Amino acid sequence: MQSNIISRPRLPREAVLAGFITTMVGFTSSFAVVITGLLQAGASPSQASSGLLALTFLVGVASLVLSLKHRLPITVAWSTPGAALLASLAAGSFSFAESVGAFIISGVLIMLTGLIPVLHRLLTSIPVPIAQGMLAGVLIPLCLKPFTALGSIPVAAVLILAVFLAGLRFLPRYAVALSMLGAVGCGLFSIGASHSWAQIEVLPTLEFVAPEFSWQAVASISLPLFIVTMASQNIPGVAVMSSFGFRTPWRSSMLSTGFGSAAGAFFGGHAINLAAISAALSAGESGGKDPGQRWKASASSGVFYLVFALGSALVASLATLSPAGLFEAAAGLALLATLANAMLGAMKEPRWQLSALATMLVAAANVTLFGIGGAFWALVIGLLIHVIAEQVTARR
Repeated sequence: MQSNIISRPRLPREAVLAGFITTMVGFTSSFAVVITGLLQAGASPSQASSGLLALTFLVGVASLVLSLKHRLPITVAWSTPGAALLASLAAGSFSFAESVGAFIISGVLIMLTGLIPVLHRLLTSIPVPIAQGMLAGVLIPLCLKPFTALGSIPVAAVLILAVFLAGLRFLPRYAVALSMLGAVGCGLFSIGASHSWAQIEVLPTLEFVAPEFSWQAVASISLPLFIVTMASQNIPGVAVMSSFGFRTPWRSSMLSTGFGSAAGAFFGGHAINLAAISAALSAGESGGKDPGQRWKASASSGVFYLVFALGSALVASLATLSPAGLFEAAAGLALLATLANAMLGAMKEPRWQLSALATMLVAAANVTLFGIGGAFWALVIGLLIHVIAEQVTARR
C-alpha cells in the first residue's frame, strides 16, 4: 500500500549549526563596535539601542530573503568598518540627525552601484592602497583602546586581554567572541556592584530619528562610509563567495543591502552589507557537504539574527551602563585583525607606500577642515601625494 503522506525535506543539522555559528560570531564579535560608533556619531543610549536593533533585524531579513530567492549562501552583516569609521569622529562633530541623513545618502549610493554599472566600475577604480590606508587610519585610534584602558580600568582590561590571548591560543576562531563575553561579564559585575539593574532595558524598541542633511556630514560620513563598506565588505564578500564557486547576484545584493541601509538609518542603523569573513562559514564546507544546499546555512543565520534582535536592547543597555572604556577596549580587540590586514594592503605595493602611509596618518589624526572629517581628507591627500610625488618618481 502506497503512503499518501508526503515527507517534508528536513533542514540539515550542519546547516543549522553553521547558521548559528555565523550569527554568534558576527554578532558577539562586533556589536560593541556598532554601539561605540553610533554613540560617537551623536546617538543617545536609546538611539544606539534602536540602531543595533534595526541593524540586527535587517541583517536577518536580508540574509533570509537573498538566500531563499537565489538559493545561494548569501550572508549579510552590518558594516563593522563603517562603525569603526563613526567611532573615529571627533566628539560633537555632528548631531545624530545629521549622521542619520548621511547614513541615508550612503545607503542610496550602495543602491546606485547595483543600478548603474559605471558607478561599480568607478568604485573598483579607487586604488586599493589608498582605500586600505584610510581604513587602517580610521581603525588605529580604536585599536589603541584595549591598551589605553589599562590605565583607567586595569583589572577589566587585563581580564579581557587575557581571555583574548587564551582564545587565540586554544580557540582562535572564537577569540574575539570570547573577549566580548569577557567584557559582558565585567559589565555585569560592575552593574551588580553599583546596583544599577533597574536601568537595564530588556524589551527592544525602535526610535525614529528625523534626518537632517548637511554637506559636511555627507563628505565626512556618507562618502567614507560608502567607500569602506564597499571596499572592505561588499567587494571582498563577492570574492569570498567566488572562492567557493558561487556567483553573487550583484544587482540584487546591492539593491537589498542599500535599501536596508537607507531604511534602517531612520531608526539609527548605519549600514548593512555582504558579509566577508563570516560568509565563509556558510559558503564553505561547514555549511554542508552539498554546495547546492548551503543556502540553508545562510538562511538559518538570517533566522538566528531575527532571534538575536530580541536581545539587542539588553546588550546595548549593558554596554552603555558598563564602565567607560570597557566595551571600547573589547571593540578594539575585535578590530586588530582587520587593522593588520588593512595595513598590509596599504603598504603592499612599493609605488604606493608614501601616499598610503600619508592616507593612514591623516585618517588616524582625524584632521578636520571646513567641518569635514579626517577620512575624507585622508583620501584627498593620499591621492594628491601619489600624483605629485610617486607618479613623477616612477616616470624618471
